[in-house]
Amino acid sequence: MNIWIVKSKDVNETSVEIHCQEETEQVKRLKKHIEGYEERIQGKCDGQIMYVDTQDILYFESVDQTTFLYTKDKVLSTNYRLYELEKILEETTFFRCSKSVIVNVKKIVTLRPEITRNILATLCNEEVIVISRRYVAAFRKLIDKS
Repeated sequence: MNIWIVKSKDVNETSVEIHCQEETEQVKRLKKHIEGYEERIQGKCDGQIMYVDTQDILYFESVDQTTFLYTKDKVLSTNYRLYELEKILEETTFFRCSKSVIVNVKKIVTLRPEITRNILATLCNEEVIVISRRYVAAFRKLIDKS
């Protein structure tokens, strides 16, 4: 892959073109990643509404019909349901790893298989997320593409 940055004083807005022979899954993921680069998710913390860049989110978790988003130093509630977040974040670095969790794969530091066929994923903040055996095959497929 070749990457160039072309500066011009005549340009009013930054734009990106992807040149390829065919639109592969990798190209589609790259496009989605670029489109979502500045995407933010709204959350609430201590009565305040906050906007969090998706690249700063470690994972989402649904507990007792409330969805939470976790960053390195904050936990916020959000009005989105996990299925809505899956749709918003499809073809990005987020992966549904269990019935109640969507994890940012880019934040995973280590993986440890369990005898139960689950995988324990340690995140960059040393928190451990379980990748349920139901989702392991899709997870392996995803990381093999990366």
